Amino acid sequence: MKNKENKNDGKTRGILKLSFISFIVFSLGFMPLIIYGLVILRFISFNEIWHFFLLPFLIYIGIGITLFYQLLISGLFIHIFNYKYKPGLYPYIYSNKMAYKWTVVCNLYTPMRKLLEIFPVGTMKYRYYRMLGMKIGKNTLVGGTIMDPCLTEFGDNCTMGLYAVIYGHIHDYEKETILMDKIKIGNNVVIGAGAFIMPGAVIEDDVKIATGAVVTKGQVLKKGKIYAGIPAKEIKVKKS
Repeated sequence: MKNKENKNDGKTRGILKLSFISFIVFSLGFMPLIIYGLVILRFISFNEIWHFFLLPFLIYIGIGITLFYQLLISGLFIHIFNYKYKPGLYPYIYSNKMAYKWTVVCNLYTPMRKLLEIFPVGTMKYRYYRMLGMKIGKNTLVGGTIMDPCLTEFGDNCTMGLYAVIYGHIHDYEKETILMDKIKIGNNVVIGAGAFIMPGAVIEDDVKIATGAVVTKGQVLKKGKIYAGIPAKEIKVKKS
């Protein structure tokens, strides 16, 4: 009974701490928007019709300011306070250091990830990923969804298609554990749209992954090969 009470107390403290962190980070991210709004109201009184024609442009600029500072502040927070988790199998409880780091990052990163899927932000996207601990090589295009940036590594000249997803974690709700593992992607790799790559996967140089393929946990894709299917299997290319 005592252990259950301690567990519940730890969960309550963890939730409160998580809520406090989220409140501070997102509030700081909105501060520039508030300042921007006050400046606009100082110079534009909106007492003439033509002022209202400016509204769409002002709103668009406000969205850009909000997105930029939310990415910057959440990324800096994770980077400065080192909220980066490492590979391993951990109990999925707030008292576990790595599981809690994952929870904090998930809470701060998930809204930003959704925004990145909607708004084009150019190189800011890659700078944000790097702040979160992701390694990205030269001339690499990440068009899909990265669930765990700090566990993901891309080489040079890679292309990741839209709707492709890279997972660095797996939950086991029955055992109350979370498995985290790195995903290593070599140079000159092409990941087709809608492909899924699971924790621990190693994709060697010059590999091509077909649309909708599923690279399973811990699977190694050999250099220069083409893979497709569920699970991903090598495709033999017929020589003409």
